[in-house]
Amino acid sequence: MPDIRRTKILATLGPATDKEGVLEKLFHAGIDAVRLNFSHGSAQDHIDRANVVRELSKKTGRRVGILADLQGPKIRIARFSVDKVWLDEGQDFALDMSLDENSGDTTEVGITYEPLAREVVEGSRLLLDDGRIVLDVVNVVDGRINCTVVVGGHLSNNKGINLLGGGLSAAALTPKDKEDILTIGKIKADFVAISFPRCAEDLNEARRLLADVDCYASIVAKVERAEAMIPETMDEIILASDVIMVARGDLGVEIGDANLPSAQKTLIKRSRELDRAVITATQMMESMIENPIPTRAEVFDVANAVLDGTDAIMLSAETAAGRYPVQAVEAMVRVCIETDKQRAARKSKHRVDARFDRKDEAIAMAAMYMANHSDVQGLVALTESGATPLWMSRIRSGLPIFAFSSHEATLGQVTLYRGVFPVYFDMQNQTHEELNKNIIEVLKRIGFAEKGDTFIITKGDLTGEKGGTNALKVVTVGEGLIPE
Repeated sequence: MPDIRRTKILATLGPATDKEGVLEKLFHAGIDAVRLNFSHGSAQDHIDRANVVRELSKKTGRRVGILADLQGPKIRIARFSVDKVWLDEGQDFALDMSLDENSGDTTEVGITYEPLAREVVEGSRLLLDDGRIVLDVVNVVDGRINCTVVVGGHLSNNKGINLLGGGLSAAALTPKDKEDILTIGKIKADFVAISFPRCAEDLNEARRLLADVDCYASIVAKVERAEAMIPETMDEIILASDVIMVARGDLGVEIGDANLPSAQKTLIKRSRELDRAVITATQMMESMIENPIPTRAEVFDVANAVLDGTDAIMLSAETAAGRYPVQAVEAMVRVCIETDKQRAARKSKHRVDARFDRKDEAIAMAAMYMANHSDVQGLVALTESGATPLWMSRIRSGLPIFAFSSHEATLGQVTLYRGVFPVYFDMQNQTHEELNKNIIEVLKRIGFAEKGDTFIITKGDLTGEKGGTNALKVVTVGEGLIPE
């Protein structure tokens, strides 16, 4: 059996991947899903890229998921009369909604978020350009926010603004996002990421808007606000979503870099406890935008996310605009494969003392317990909704979990589940004996089964019913009715 990489890789598409042959190389390098960043590009750009992904999935036989990432309420400064200005430490600088949007200078600049002046007070700390520029609020007079520069440097047009500690009230879904959802409905994305959610209702609203355009994608909550780390709010957001993204850029700015490692570990742990998948994102191999190999610190960062139990790790500008997109994916693959071999990545006590209200969940847990305590080469879940392989993937293991389904939406959904591999399989009109035989034939064809290998198969007595998994079967290649 080949080396198993259980941690999934999510690659952002952009100008670098639009070049002839690059995206196909990323498929062969091992990407599991792609990200369409709706902060950049036109609707047609995203449609065209999604179409190429679908075509390559058919050509290569690898089902690669599509994640559409909404821009959300990015609170920004306006523009300067020149490209950029220099701010000195200790100088005065003002943010003023009433200023012309193109007339900023070294003393003041406009802003795009009118409520900001009502939501800051004397002593509030504002972080611009991902924290590179730091301003302390002196006072607010008639909508003008007068500040002192604490950390200076170059400041250019349209840079983002964060409030240290969070608390800004901007809605998670903007008019632009609602317009983009119409495009996402045409794409039929597998995942939709919601930026800066404050509560469950932000995610519920997104789900309703997607349903209105006949799109039932999994909802990804990007945890970017400081208030989202409050335990009660965190659980509310996790339970209202299907996937959590640890969006370390804005989150790190709002809570402070020193608090980010513990926040990442908490989010991953809690998401897994609540049976949700989780993506770790932002600057994972940032140096590879310009360099063909990662730094050692980046290698450790990726490995630590894997050991924390993340389902997937994400590349942003490294693949969207970098000089070495293929090498960045290949480097991640190497780190993930080796880290996945470590014992810490295979140990699990998830729900070992729990009671299960659902038979299908109990079957999933029993299958994983058996697999981790016997000589088994892998598991196969015949699945309608994808729930059984999700539950299985919450248990750490060195074994592959094959999600066999005839539903394209389900196959796309499982592309980001740790250790789960989507396989198209039409299970209709087959006896249980025929199912077992044909499952092994498929595994042999894709190179994951040979004589003597044993697999655990979970399925339902009535195929085609969601939540119907109620049976567990152990089969060995070359024994009984199972062909060699």
